[in-house]
Amino acid sequence: MTQLDVRPQAGDTVSGATPRGGSDGDVRGKGLGKGSVGLVGSAVIGISTVAPVYCLTSTLGSTAGEVGMQMPAIFLAGFLPMLLVAFAYRELNKAMPDCGTSFTWTVKAFGPRIGWMCGWGLVIATIIVLSNLAGVATSYFWLLAGEVTGNESIAALDDNKLVHIVTCLTLIAAATAISYRGMTATKGVQYALVGLQLAVLAIFVAMAFQKASAGTFDTGLDFSWSWMNPFAVESMAAFTAGLSLSIFMYWGWDACLATNEETTGSTKTPGRASLIAMVVLVGSYLATGIAAQMAVGSGGEGLGLANEETSGNVFAALAGPVMGPALGVLLFIAVLASAAASLQTTFIPVARTVLAMSTYEALPPSYAKVHPKFKTPGRATIMAGVATGAFYTVMTLVSENVLTDTIFALGLMICFYYSLTAFACVWYFRGDLRRSARDLFFKGVFPVLGGVLLASVFFKTLYDAWDPSYGSGSTLPGLDVGNVFVIGVGLLALGLVVMFVTERRSPAFFRGEVLTKSTPSLVVED
Repeated sequence: MTQLDVRPQAGDTVSGATPRGGSDGDVRGKGLGKGSVGLVGSAVIGISTVAPVYCLTSTLGSTAGEVGMQMPAIFLAGFLPMLLVAFAYRELNKAMPDCGTSFTWTVKAFGPRIGWMCGWGLVIATIIVLSNLAGVATSYFWLLAGEVTGNESIAALDDNKLVHIVTCLTLIAAATAISYRGMTATKGVQYALVGLQLAVLAIFVAMAFQKASAGTFDTGLDFSWSWMNPFAVESMAAFTAGLSLSIFMYWGWDACLATNEETTGSTKTPGRASLIAMVVLVGSYLATGIAAQMAVGSGGEGLGLANEETSGNVFAALAGPVMGPALGVLLFIAVLASAAASLQTTFIPVARTVLAMSTYEALPPSYAKVHPKFKTPGRATIMAGVATGAFYTVMTLVSENVLTDTIFALGLMICFYYSLTAFACVWYFRGDLRRSARDLFFKGVFPVLGGVLLASVFFKTLYDAWDPSYGSGSTLPGLDVGNVFVIGVGLLALGLVVMFVTERRSPAFFRGEVLTKSTPSLVVED
């Protein structure tokens, strides 16, 4: 049964009567390769972009250091707002399957300036995580080379800044080249890399449980259901810091949505794929966190997860003791595969967001070009690669704790643009909320709860990050402010400057003449 429901809102420009599940009249096609990704491929891209093995080795120790034995509870707490926001993404994608995702949707809900800053937050978050992925992949490349050759001096090459930066830039260039060649090349590589890392992670979990039951390590712990209680965290500051890290560990599932114009069933498949990816991730994180905590404990001594000497790269410390020398190499390979796979797929959302912003005249028109053969945003992909290499090089030269500080700053960026997208869903669909219980919850209640939770984490993290001891505890010379605050606020301030410069060059977008604010004007019942 079809029900026509024409309801323009006061002050809004309605761009045309279009069915729910279609596109607003001013939402444009980009020339991307249509129908090149299915449900499984889309879910694999989402999992790969998150890079579960990379996330675990980078943040398991830091999270344990913040919240202790409540680490599994924090993993669940971080999953909740992400799940709630995922519903917002699903509903917005049904109405506007546009590769600009958060940028396009927030423009339609709140107007050009808020939408532009939301797009900037997504782009910057992606460049930050790309730089981290390249750094971790580089470290594990040299660690693996040292293990294979049995030569510690080769593994030690990672400590040489010049060698590290050159290797990192080479990996970024390779990932850029693969992403440039299109979704078919990307998808084929991902099946193998994602399958490998999940299989090795399952072996690690099984062997960690075996070591825990045998009491192999003195720091091991017996399982307790109290680990699942988030209210047992000692302080709100510790809870927020742990939650920020947990949110980072789920970031990237929305890559499923960034490929919506290239996915079969573009209005439904990306949303379903994102939910599948989320379930796989939370299961992997809980199993690994509990197994590792039972095996070696969450303290700061010995192999304990919170040991400051190893917490930034947990699997490098646990591979041999938990899995043995032979199988331990598999864990090195899995981390390298995880970082390399994510390094490749993470170019997808940033390149397509830049493509959309350029298509709608919010960025220079040169980035709106799609490669005629590969059907990819070629120039936008190259731009993302260059920006990632430049960012990582600068941060590596000015900070000894680039991974830790940028991960915390990334949490700020993630909360910023995810919360804006969640609120955009509620405002865009505000006229639908009284139609049915389903619309009320999936377009209203769930997104607004997710948005409030993430906005709260954003502001609390911003407040805590002012303290120089936050994050790695390092500061820039002459500043009595934490690096995390400087990086996070500095990047948002840079976004405002770039936006004002862009507005002078492209006034039509900022006057709302290209992509107009609107609300759904025609609804088709499922």
